[in-house]
Amino acid sequence: MKRRAFIAVLGGGLILAGSAPRLFAQAPIRRVAWLGIGSGDRPSPYVDSLRIGLSEHGWVEGRNLALSLYWAHGREDMRALRVMIYAIQPLQPTMPVVFGFSGDPVDGRLVDGLARPGRNFTGMSYLALALVGKRIELLKEWLPQLQHLAILAQPQHPGEPRERQASEEAVAKLGLSLSYYPIAGLGELDNALAAIKRDACDALVVFPDSTMFRASERIASFAISNKLPSVSGWAPFASSGLLLTYGPNIRDLYRSLARYVDRILRGAKAADLPVELPDTFELVINSRTAKALDLTVPPTLLARADEVIE
Repeated sequence: MKRRAFIAVLGGGLILAGSAPRLFAQAPIRRVAWLGIGSGDRPSPYVDSLRIGLSEHGWVEGRNLALSLYWAHGREDMRALRVMIYAIQPLQPTMPVVFGFSGDPVDGRLVDGLARPGRNFTGMSYLALALVGKRIELLKEWLPQLQHLAILAQPQHPGEPRERQASEEAVAKLGLSLSYYPIAGLGELDNALAAIKRDACDALVVFPDSTMFRASERIASFAISNKLPSVSGWAPFASSGLLLTYGPNIRDLYRSLARYVDRILRGAKAADLPVELPDTFELVINSRTAKALDLTVPPTLLARADEVIE
C-alpha cells in the first residue's frame, strides 16, 4: 500500500498520512507527521487539540495512528520552513498537505483558490478579515476618547494588505486617525515602537502573525510602559500582556483540522477539499493589563468576554 503525507503548522505548515481508506481493526497504523514552529520540550495546546479531533474521528495513537512531531526552532528554522514550503509548491508533492495558516493561503501561494485548492494543499486559515474592524470598534467602545491609532504590521505576511484596508475602513467609519508602522522583521521592531511613542498614538493594534507573536511580550511591555491600550487577534497575545484580543479560537481550528486528516485517510484528495475560514471566535481581556493602565473593564465587555485573565 502506498503512503502519502501532509503537515500542520502554527503560521503555515504540513501533516503527513497514509491514504488508503481501510480503517481500524484490520488496518495498519497510519503515519501522520506534525511540523510546527515551537519547541518539543513544552506542551502544545494545538497538538493537543489536533489529537482530540483525531480521536473523535476514530484515530487513536498506538492503535491505528502514529503521530510524529517535528519542530522548527527560532528565526533561522522559520525562514528555512517558509523556503521549503514555497519551494515544494510548484513541484506538487505526492503527499497531501493540510495546513493551519495564519495568513491568506491564496496570497501565500499555498492554493489556487479557497473553494477549489487545485493542489495537494488544503486546510484552514485563521485570517478573519471581518473581525479586523471589530477589534478597533471594541477599543473605541472601551475608550470613547480614542483618537489616534497605531497599527504595527509585517507587510509580507500573506493577506496583510487586506487587513490594512479593513482597518482603514473601520477607522474612517469611527472618525479616528491612523498611523501605520510596517516592519520587515524583528530587527526593525525597536525603531517602529520608538516611532509610535514619538507620534503620541493613544492605542495600538498588532496584526497577528507568528513573527509578531514571538515578540508579543516585548510589544506588551512597551504598550504598558507607555500607557497604550493594545489589541490583537489571537488569545495568546492577551496571555502575553496585550489588553484584549478578538479573533478565531485557534485551538478549535486545530481540532477541526482532524476532519481533513480523516477524509484524506479515507481516500479524499486534498485538492478537492475546500479551504475553510474560522467559525468560532473568542474575546479575551487581560484584567492585569487593564489595572496596569489604570483602566476599568466596562461591564458590557466583561459580560461578552470568553476569558478574563486575572
